[in-house]
Amino acid sequence: MKTSLAKPLLSIVAATVGCFAFSTNAAVSQDSFNVNVEVDAAETIGELKPIWRFFGADEPNYATMKDGQTLLEDLGELRPQQVYFRAHNLLTTGDGTPALKWGSTDIYRENENGDPIYNWRIVDGIFDSYLKRGVRPYAQIGFMPQALSTHPEPYRHHWRPGMPYQQVYTGWSYPPKDYDKWGELVYQWVNHCVERYGREEVETWYWQTWNEANIGYFRGTDEEFRKLHDYAIAGVRRALPNARVGGPDSAGDGGNWTRKFLDHCLHGTNYATGEKGTPIDFVSFHAKGAPRFIDGHIQMGIANQLRTIDDGFRIVASFPELKSTPIVIGESDPEAAPPAKAQCFHTEMAPSTRATRRRASRANMTSPIAMA
Repeated sequence: MKTSLAKPLLSIVAATVGCFAFSTNAAVSQDSFNVNVEVDAAETIGELKPIWRFFGADEPNYATMKDGQTLLEDLGELRPQQVYFRAHNLLTTGDGTPALKWGSTDIYRENENGDPIYNWRIVDGIFDSYLKRGVRPYAQIGFMPQALSTHPEPYRHHWRPGMPYQQVYTGWSYPPKDYDKWGELVYQWVNHCVERYGREEVETWYWQTWNEANIGYFRGTDEEFRKLHDYAIAGVRRALPNARVGGPDSAGDGGNWTRKFLDHCLHGTNYATGEKGTPIDFVSFHAKGAPRFIDGHIQMGIANQLRTIDDGFRIVASFPELKSTPIVIGESDPEAAPPAKAQCFHTEMAPSTRATRRRASRANMTSPIAMA
C-alpha cells in the first residue's frame, strides 16, 4: 500500500513553540509565538517515501537480550523485512558481554602459528535476533579484532560518563597489521552469512566499513582507511558479487575527507584489486544537532543537523557519477549528545520533519538512522 503526502490547505492547528535560529551567530529568542499549520488530506501530491526505517546502536549484544529483543520487535513491526539496524563492534574481540559504548563478538582470533580462528556464534545470534523480528542488518564492518590490530594493548575500554571521551579509542580503533588477513576475515564472514541465511537474503543487506573514520574512531591515516575500506569491500564482493556496499559513514558531512574518499572510490587505484575504483552503491554520512542546556531544560539545535545534511548533499552532488546513488544519513540525531548538566534520559530519534523530507526530495536519500 502506498502512503501519500498531502498539500497543506484544510485543518488548522495552533501551537506555541520556542524560536530556533538557523544561523549559529543569531541569538535564540526566548519568546513564544503561535504557528498555524494547514493540511489538506484530500489532495495527493505523491508517494511518501519511508526514509525513517533505519535504526542503530553502539552496543550490538543487547540484540540478544530481553529488552533488546522487545525493541527489535517494535521496530520490525513498523515495516517488516524493510527495517534495518546498524550496530558498532560486530568484529570487536571479547566475550559478548555488553557495556556502555562497548560490544564484542570474538569473531576472530589466531593460534600460536598466526593462523586465523573464526567464531561466528555471537554474531550469528545478533543477526538471528534481527531477522526473527523482521529487521535486517545494515552491517558495519568493524572494529579491528585484537589479534589483527597494530596496537592491540590496551584493547577493552571502560569509559563512563564524566571521563574524557578519548579513552574510548583503544586497540580496536587501529588499522590491521595484515591487510590480507583483514580482507580474508571479511570474505569469510560474508560467505558464512550467505551459507547461513541464503544469497537472496544477504543481497538485501547493506555493508559499510567502520564508523566515523575521519575522527578518533580510526587511529590511522586517511590513506590507511581507504586501504582498509578497499580490502573490506573486496572481501564482501568476493563472497557476494551483488552485495550492496558503500560508505563512509563519516562524522558530519566529512568535508574534504569525504571528497577524497569519494574521489578514490570513483577514480583511484583500488588497494586490494589494483583496478580503478571501489564499488559504491550508496553514500553515507552522519548529521547531528547541537542542543543547549538553558534554564533547566534542553533546547534542541536541529539547525546544525539540517546544515550538515545540506552540506553532505552538496558534496555528493559535486560528483556527477553519484547523481543517482542513494544516500544514507547513517546517524541522524537532532539532539546528538545532550549536555552533561541535563538530568534526564533521552532517546535519539530520526527526524520526520518537513524540512528533512524536503531536503531528501532534492537528493537520493534512502534513510536517516537513529542511533540509540
